[in-house]
Amino acid sequence: MSERGFIRVKVLQAEVTPGVQQEDPFVAINVKETVNIPGNGVQLVQKKKTLYPKWNSSFDAHLYDGRVIQIVLMDRPNKLIGDVNVAAKVLSDACDSTSGRSGPIWLDMKPVGRLQVQVRYYAENHGEMGDNDVMSTPKPNLVRRGAMKQQKVHEVKGHHFIAKFFRTPTYCSFCTDFLWGLNKQGYQCQLCNCAVHKKCHEKILGKCPGSAKDSRETMMLTERFNINVPHRLRINNYMSPTFCDHCGSMLFGLFRQGLKCEVCGINCHKKCKQFMPNLCGVNQKLLAEALQQVKVGTSPADKKRSLLSADSTTVPPDDEGGDSDDSTSYHRWDTVEQPDDSLLSALEVRKFKPDDFIFIKVLGKGSFGKVLLAELKETGTFYAVKALRKDVVLEDDDVECTMIEKRVLAIGSKHPFLTHLHSTFQNKSHLFFVMEYLNGGDLMFHIQLSGKFEFVRAQFYAAEILCGLQFLHKNDFGMCKENIFGENRASTFCGTPDYIAPEILKGAKYNSSVDWWSFGVLLYEMLIGQSPFHGDDEDDLFHSILHDTPRYPHSIPREATSIMSLLFERNPSERLGMPACPAGPINSHPFFRNIDWETLEARRMNPPYKPKIKSASDSSNFDSEFTAEKARLTPPDAALLKTMNQNIFKHFSFTSEDAFRS
Repeated sequence: MSERGFIRVKVLQAEVTPGVQQEDPFVAINVKETVNIPGNGVQLVQKKKTLYPKWNSSFDAHLYDGRVIQIVLMDRPNKLIGDVNVAAKVLSDACDSTSGRSGPIWLDMKPVGRLQVQVRYYAENHGEMGDNDVMSTPKPNLVRRGAMKQQKVHEVKGHHFIAKFFRTPTYCSFCTDFLWGLNKQGYQCQLCNCAVHKKCHEKILGKCPGSAKDSRETMMLTERFNINVPHRLRINNYMSPTFCDHCGSMLFGLFRQGLKCEVCGINCHKKCKQFMPNLCGVNQKLLAEALQQVKVGTSPADKKRSLLSADSTTVPPDDEGGDSDDSTSYHRWDTVEQPDDSLLSALEVRKFKPDDFIFIKVLGKGSFGKVLLAELKETGTFYAVKALRKDVVLEDDDVECTMIEKRVLAIGSKHPFLTHLHSTFQNKSHLFFVMEYLNGGDLMFHIQLSGKFEFVRAQFYAAEILCGLQFLHKNDFGMCKENIFGENRASTFCGTPDYIAPEILKGAKYNSSVDWWSFGVLLYEMLIGQSPFHGDDEDDLFHSILHDTPRYPHSIPREATSIMSLLFERNPSERLGMPACPAGPINSHPFFRNIDWETLEARRMNPPYKPKIKSASDSSNFDSEFTAEKARLTPPDAALLKTMNQNIFKHFSFTSEDAFRS
């Protein structure tokens, strides 16, 4: 393989010498450069921060001369198992010259173990573009990146809690009940690993991070309740399975597994000793409840209001109670025209199930699940079915986001340029979105195939996308968020890395302005054949998004350069597409001078390009990396599946007005 380009390395699995027990192994990646240091000779220097890819996820590395990748296998807490140093060039040479991919590769580690990886090589056939250069038209270096989302952090008493799904039995350090399983969502502190129920995290008394000896809680309890009793922790041999009262996980080992308080009998890992507050003999749950009563107060008027409230009838929110498999399939939304009530009573809405479909091929994959080509048995109609694993949705605390996605897709069915949703249904393990099958393929596939688009083709696609975006914004949707309009803002850090707007990276509240930035990135990719912002890793990429100015070759029309530069305005309120943009409405920009908007939305404008389609089920316009796979769903762990609370997905099922009715 050529040394121009980069490799994408997927970390698959590890094998360790039998007899070595791993609690929770993980991988650390150090990318090092060969540097000639005067007086010390040639040395490997790490210039970038360490990466921690999850299992079955990937990291990228450019093929610079002398670049070496160190892969370290660790066991928690930060215990070295083994490592291996391999030149980036060696990994790229393992890729097939035709496909650009390698099969699974085993790398031997020292002192023990081996690691399995898979490598894909991407060529970069053009050099850096100078101010006066005209870009040639080679195959682009665009690659598909999975969407990312930074989990929401809940700060309580200095703890940085994030939602976590515990795959092994774990106890809540606050109430001491089990929080293991899909039915009981837990939170864990990123700083001290304290594990608690979601319902308990706001009540915790101990401060984080570091030792609780001088914490505000310890001082407050000392002054108010005369409580300042350190634990008397001693190393202990446990004869039966025991759990840490701080982080909730099991104390591993055959002997001297942890520490036990001689007075109150609590247990903890040695690593957790420094985080134990001076609350020996104190029941945090009871004390927190007492403090809450003192804080709230119980006056006669309060009691009267409480009794009145208890007599009131309340309706539970959508995600509480009921049986998911028997839930009503027809839903209403404030932004959608509601059907006549008499129709609802007269018609039973058809509910679909996996057995109604034949799954044929894989069209795409993501972190949550797969998109499969499927045939509805009774009609022979083909659909694209997105299947999400419920355990992954629960683990990432994305139930609400999934429900919103369903509502966004449903309202999108009212517009000609948005993918139409046929139905949604579920079984015990998966959520299914049945969407119209667009056998012409997606934009990324065609950009990769063509290198870049000619002006009229990019203009046509951009105009259709613009109409779809404006429709969603008018109906209160943006970035798969509801009610993000006017003065409302969102703050979730999410999106595909190349398309993330700078205001998201800055942690600022944002609105639909981020969609116009992403629109600019996509337009740049269509016209120029590469991404406007670059980086070896996500940190470099995000720095580029925040600070760099994209290069525009002289070969593209002036109005194309103008619209992209206005879309890349870093002041969100003045970005093209926003009401306050000094350049005026985006539809009136000279880039769209040849577009008759009414004719376009009526679908009477002839497209400048028509993909080759052999049949209704043709999948040749999708990446063969996906279509070569067997069309099957990945089952979750059977034991964990039994712990799942199916009521959480009670109102997921939906059938569109255009689908079949029984």
